[in-house]
Amino acid sequence: MFITCIVDQFFPQVGIATVEVLERCGLEVDFPEGQTCCGQPAFNTGYREEARRVARGWLEAFHDSEAIVAPSGSCVSFVRQQFPELFHDSPAELEEARRLGARTWELTEFLVSVLGREDVGAVYEGAVGYHESCHLLRELRISRQPRALLKNVRGLELRELDLAQECCGFGGTFSVKFPELSAAMADDKLRSAARAGAETLVACDMSCLMHLDGRARRLNLPLRCLHIAQILAGTSAGAGGRAGA
Repeated sequence: MFITCIVDQFFPQVGIATVEVLERCGLEVDFPEGQTCCGQPAFNTGYREEARRVARGWLEAFHDSEAIVAPSGSCVSFVRQQFPELFHDSPAELEEARRLGARTWELTEFLVSVLGREDVGAVYEGAVGYHESCHLLRELRISRQPRALLKNVRGLELRELDLAQECCGFGGTFSVKFPELSAAMADDKLRSAARAGAETLVACDMSCLMHLDGRARRLNLPLRCLHIAQILAGTSAGAGGRAGA
């Protein structure tokens, strides 16, 4: 289990839900306690050497893992695609980065494409809109798997957003550098969810959901923002809450 920083620090309930889903699929889940950040924030802001040091610790923490699963397309994308760039001048570390990158999976990708599970026995009643986060869609090319899982949740009505593939505006440091633009993009996404008649907005990355939930709260919108793991972990009608619940 690669928990990711934002889940570990702010949304532990998403990590718990992820473990519940994986264990329901018959897997034994291990949590390497030495794991920290993968290095993406430092990398994205230009601190390459600092990112290398953090990423090196990640490689050590997951060295013996058979499969590495994370509830985040963003972090998985960084491990797969940017680790080789970080270690391009260190042959041994580059080989290790490629070896572990090949066995690192985003949660829905792992469930559907590796385990072949599109139905995990989940129940959630309500109209749900799905937001396609940028790294998940554009770098990992994952779009079908989350929808396949949601369509097999009993009681769930999947409502397609007309702006499903548009960025929510978070983008890590983008939201800090350009707060007005970031908020406007989030509002566009929330209006898209409203047009679709969604009561719950679901995504595979908590960074997106934190941003969208924050805007929904400020606008007093009656919209739940939930990670897909929280939906999939539900085994009774009405499970879940807002992103921070």
